[in-house]
Amino acid sequence: METLAVVLEEPRRLALRSLGLQRPGKGDATVRIHWSGVSTGTERLLWDGRMPAFPGMGYPLVPGYEAVGEVLDAPAGAAVSVGTLVFVPGSSGFVGARGLFGAAANVVVTPVERLIPLGRGFDGADGCLLALAATALHAVRQDGLPELVIGHGVLGRLVARLTVALGGIPPRVWETNPNRRTGADGYTVLDPDVDTRKDYVRACDVSGDAGILDKVVPHLAHHGQVTLAGFYSDPVHFLFPPAFQREVKIRIAAEWTPDELDTVTRMVCDGRLRLDGLITHRLPATDATRAYRTAFEDPECLKMILDWSATA
Repeated sequence: METLAVVLEEPRRLALRSLGLQRPGKGDATVRIHWSGVSTGTERLLWDGRMPAFPGMGYPLVPGYEAVGEVLDAPAGAAVSVGTLVFVPGSSGFVGARGLFGAAANVVVTPVERLIPLGRGFDGADGCLLALAATALHAVRQDGLPELVIGHGVLGRLVARLTVALGGIPPRVWETNPNRRTGADGYTVLDPDVDTRKDYVRACDVSGDAGILDKVVPHLAHHGQVTLAGFYSDPVHFLFPPAFQREVKIRIAAEWTPDELDTVTRMVCDGRLRLDGLITHRLPATDATRAYRTAFEDPECLKMILDWSATA
């Protein structure tokens, strides 16, 4: 079996080329991908060559962990059947390239247990946003819902929408780019320079700015908490005295869990969480190089989706 896949040959050099697929195992499903998303966090670091070393890292690699496709084959008795539309969080079954995270291909082989069936409430490519929604839920569910969100990209919007959907007070969202201050859905977006409030109990940063703590701490209440939910390729640093005076708590939110992915899927299906208005750009997978450059370099691009229909 072969597949057409996006391959990062090395930093800033991308190709769309044919790769072999490993033979499906007893618990594997084969899925034809319809759409895949481009992550402006993790994948940007892979593109730039700034991703810290961890197991599985290396080039050439197939990126992507946000895809929606149709099941072509599945084990007997599996929870998904042939023809089911599913969310695919990735695959590692490639020959000739690493699968990190391996969803940017027109056909993938992946453990069937990783697939999430998509029901009502999903509008095609919107299902690609489930991983980001689960990441947002992971950031907000453990220590109370945030009153302040830093960053109004896709992840910041999902954090704010989830805060409202889970019954929290509509948060304030800081955004320095005036073009990204639109699109608020039940909450307020403002320039951080005009925010005079200094009693936030919980703040959630999704900006990836390694110096964000010095900007947020003066706005926190005593014993206030900052959750770092972005990905910080540079060392996170902060001035100690202001944090000391407030006895600030700093928490790091990492990867979502399968339970959180299931939870946000149910929230979309029953209408509590909306994913509309978050995808701003779509390009055919055959134009992958332009798609990735646009996703990483165009500030107007909130979320880029690759359409694989022309490669079927």
